[in-house]
Amino acid sequence: MITSRRLRTLSAFDRSARTWGPIPSRTAQSQVAQRLSPTSRNIDTSRTQRLSLVSWNIDAFSSRAVSRANLILSHLLDGPKSPDIIFLQEVTPDVQASLLDNPRVRAALLVTDTEDQTSFEGVPFATMTLLSSARFASDLDSQKEGGGIKGGGKFMLGCVSRVTLPSKYARDGLYVDIIPPTAPGTVFRLVNVHLDSLGDTLPHRAQQIKLLADVVREPGCGGGIIAGDFNAISPKDEGLVDENDLVDAWVALHGRPGPGGATWGVSVESVEIPWSDHYGLRCTSTI
Repeated sequence: MITSRRLRTLSAFDRSARTWGPIPSRTAQSQVAQRLSPTSRNIDTSRTQRLSLVSWNIDAFSSRAVSRANLILSHLLDGPKSPDIIFLQEVTPDVQASLLDNPRVRAALLVTDTEDQTSFEGVPFATMTLLSSARFASDLDSQKEGGGIKGGGKFMLGCVSRVTLPSKYARDGLYVDIIPPTAPGTVFRLVNVHLDSLGDTLPHRAQQIKLLADVVREPGCGGGIIAGDFNAISPKDEGLVDENDLVDAWVALHGRPGPGGATWGVSVESVEIPWSDHYGLRCTSTI
């Protein structure tokens, strides 16, 4: 399926220049493969890498959205196990500006969409991806094979792009390609999504998940993680993951969804489901 895309960048904060600057990336798997021998392109199965991901719809309509967003980031960064990957949904321009000014974000994270406001034009909010600079390479020299942190080096960074989705609300899928140090010829895709809301947009969500499943199966991509706010509010939503041959992480770990894995959202009242759809969700994966 042909999809429309807008290339974006990941940026790191340059302390000397006092500004966010784009990170050089490996824009395609072939660019990595060209400088590696056939042997080095094989996956080293003896060295796996664990990555923790937190996805959080931070609630654009909160009465104190900026304060809420900064408190959420402080909560994540203060924890004993700060996540390697943070997917945020419902990020407003004011929230984005505040997070980019946050000293802790500047010190510890790489951030998408700092180059301009294109992703926020014509929409009330957008998605935002933040990666730990301790786990992902932030400059060209540190993206060389074997460099970086103890335990196998840092992940190299590839293409960053927004995939246009069929949507009533102009939603898209924000993805970042990463290249494990243990498999330098392999690209994995991290996809941050906020699918269409409310019951009348189920046909859009069905198309969106199908398109996103195709995105993580494209030639040169070794798979990936699609995470975010799926707005799965109807019984028919439950079948969309299986229909597109994707694996639901909660179901794989805990069995079919029940009250323990459900959330409640707008105009839904239930005393049996304690989790709001504006709570965060954490998952750890092994590559």
